[in-house]
Amino acid sequence: MVTRDDVARLAGTSTAVVSYVLNDGPRPVAAATRARVLAAVAKLGYRPNGVARSLRAKRTRVLGLLVPDSSNPYFARLARAVEDAAFASGHAVVLGNAVDDVERELAYVRTFLESRVDGLLYIPAASTSPSIEELARSKVPTVVLDRTVAGLSASSVTADNRVGARMATRHLLQHGHRRIAYLGGPAHLSTARDRRRGWADAMRGAGLSVERPLSVAGAFDRETGYHGALALLTRDPAPTAVFAAADELGVGAMRAAFELGWKVPDDVAIISFDGVAEAAAYTVPSLSCVRQPVETMGRRAIEMLLDLIAGTQSTHRAEVVPVDLVARGTCGCPEKPASAHRQDPTPSTRPEPSTRPELSARPEPSTRPDPAVRLNQQEASDA
Repeated sequence: MVTRDDVARLAGTSTAVVSYVLNDGPRPVAAATRARVLAAVAKLGYRPNGVARSLRAKRTRVLGLLVPDSSNPYFARLARAVEDAAFASGHAVVLGNAVDDVERELAYVRTFLESRVDGLLYIPAASTSPSIEELARSKVPTVVLDRTVAGLSASSVTADNRVGARMATRHLLQHGHRRIAYLGGPAHLSTARDRRRGWADAMRGAGLSVERPLSVAGAFDRETGYHGALALLTRDPAPTAVFAAADELGVGAMRAAFELGWKVPDDVAIISFDGVAEAAAYTVPSLSCVRQPVETMGRRAIEMLLDLIAGTQSTHRAEVVPVDLVARGTCGCPEKPASAHRQDPTPSTRPEPSTRPELSARPEPSTRPDPAVRLNQQEASDA
């Protein structure tokens, strides 16, 4: 293995001078000497010891990112946005996947802290977790991303979940729907609670009920969307529209509607939340959604974290990022070619009168959901 001594011998100088060149100080080095050192480094293929350099500088230039489930397209896209922003600032990102398990989450937190990451971006897997206490004790600069969490004094970056859900539900109301169901995620997560509250805001604002038969909750995944939609669409009377609190739920709901012989959007309209699933633009019809600006969220989270690390930010901040509505075919708006969805401009949230669907009579469902399917009724109170 090539050492700093080898570089010094080839360049005809001392190891201290080699160190000054590689570290840009603390003493100046003549241009000719610097050129000899750099030529020797290149010829020998010398690589400085990053661990030793980090210990001296008390910085690793490595950040930790902890996500609840890396297989979820939303978290995968958000992780990519974080990594891009970190790379542009000269930092590497190490990813931890908690798979929605608080014990695994805690193990990753401890590994990150033992590895002396400069800072941590944290998307909590649950509202209560031993990781929260661990992070609070550690004093490591931390930014909470996507969700809010009690018990941890940290900066945060979240999307405007409540406003986005209200926007989606109002869009369905403008299409003429009155029985609009909520298909949501775990009630203990702030994102699920805020999205349900936004749905309830819009329904109550229109003088409509938010009774429990119109609301079911489970995980943020396709299976929950599928079984939840089966349960909703076979109720009497059935909803004419569904607001799904995640893209994955919306895709599952579309499958359930297909199996029941329901046409989307003629028999049931669907709008989801997230707007990041690539498959959503290629479903038939394509999935309308509230789109979260994940690139903006990732960039702002990195900027906040680097400010905390540098000490230029002394107080914690909570930033809420605006969302927008992407109206596609599943809500009853005109379809566009799939190629147009990658750069979807922000559409009007009010459909043209000519595009409002006629609400057809409900078909008799050919199948009923398995009564053994366990769907948690939404018990979180509305604000």
